[in-house]
Amino acid sequence: MKEIALEPLTRAAFAPFGEVVELDGVTPMVVNQGFAQRFDDLIDVDVRTDGGEAKISIFEARPRPQPIVIKVMERHPLAGQMFYPLQDRNWLVVVCGDPHEHSSYRGFRATGQQGVSYGRGVWHHPLLVLESESRFMVVDRKGPGKNLDEVWLQESNWLRVAG
Repeated sequence: MKEIALEPLTRAAFAPFGEVVELDGVTPMVVNQGFAQRFDDLIDVDVRTDGGEAKISIFEARPRPQPIVIKVMERHPLAGQMFYPLQDRNWLVVVCGDPHEHSSYRGFRATGQQGVSYGRGVWHHPLLVLESESRFMVVDRKGPGKNLDEVWLQESNWLRVAG
């Protein structure tokens, strides 16, 4: 079985697939009489195609069996999708240009202080967490139209995520 190597999640490395959501390098605005900081305009999630609206959800995920094997990829043709961890726990991101082309896969190790915003139509694996009950804020699209394509890989094309 072929293996997907993991690399650190950086803005430059992830740029072909979307944006990295992180506070590093962002100047906050002081709000609430100085008791809070607000980090504005981190990303713009593309959800408005064909009458779509933003939907904000909390996902609670649990780890998949080890070693992690990539068997399915998905994309959202009508909108982007953003995931941001609510706990400081590392997690994994797997994306590709073509689910049937092994060489197009990339794997990223994200910190618990980094989120991702997948561009519209970007193939990605469903949420991959390393610890139980990992929670994420998700910005997604609600509205008319089919906004989910899935490709289930044949067993001979499964990929293992490097440990």
